[in-house]
Amino acid sequence: MTALSGGKTALVTGASRGIGRASALALAEADARVIVHYGRNAREASAVVKKIREHGGRADAIGVDLAAPDGPHKLATEVRRIIGDRLDILVANAGMGKEATPIEDTTVEDFDSLYTINLRAPFFLVQQLLPVLGQGGSVIFLSSLAARAAVGTLPAYAATKGAIDTLVRHFALALGERGIRVNAVAPGVVVTDMTDVIVKTDVGRRTVLGMQALKRIAEPDDVGDVIAFLASDEARWITGETIHVDGGSKL
Repeated sequence: MTALSGGKTALVTGASRGIGRASALALAEADARVIVHYGRNAREASAVVKKIREHGGRADAIGVDLAAPDGPHKLATEVRRIIGDRLDILVANAGMGKEATPIEDTTVEDFDSLYTINLRAPFFLVQQLLPVLGQGGSVIFLSSLAARAAVGTLPAYAATKGAIDTLVRHFALALGERGIRVNAVAPGVVVTDMTDVIVKTDVGRRTVLGMQALKRIAEPDDVGDVIAFLASDEARWITGETIHVDGGSKL
């Protein structure tokens, strides 16, 4: 099990479900105090906090709409109110997907929504949290298999995740002098609400398994555990990287 030294504090965005939930639980198990951010799912976020506390951990929930122009600023303010002047780990997990949409059917509204949540929000959340992120800090973004391989008909979504991969390198260089590491994880197909339609059909499962070296569908814990590792001291010499956590997809 990954262990975090010195009672770290962590913020996980979009932590009420899926990979965000798994990441929050993994970080809490590693002895971090976890801020569980949610957008709309207050009940599910409360359940995550309850589970962490039942196992002796420390957690709080914060609800903020990151699609709002001032969403990242509000979230940063609330986080600082709770944890004070030091945040050790930021997992920028909150994101949105879109069902397969060809170029011809992609609307400006869809395109803007994807960029707002998947790219603009994490960019400005890091900006607003810089005063409390310091030596030994770790920022972890969520990329995707779609950023490096053509999977499905997801050009706009894939472009947001390709932008995340670029952002990781630039942020890692810019923040390295402060002792802050910046990385991303790029999952393949994982059993979440976003992939429900794919993994619950025989055709979808066959397609996913056909492009993977490891022949099972990933669970959120498969990714959450890697995120906890990247946040730990064991990953202290890793920065500027996108780690592919995809069961050997599209090799």
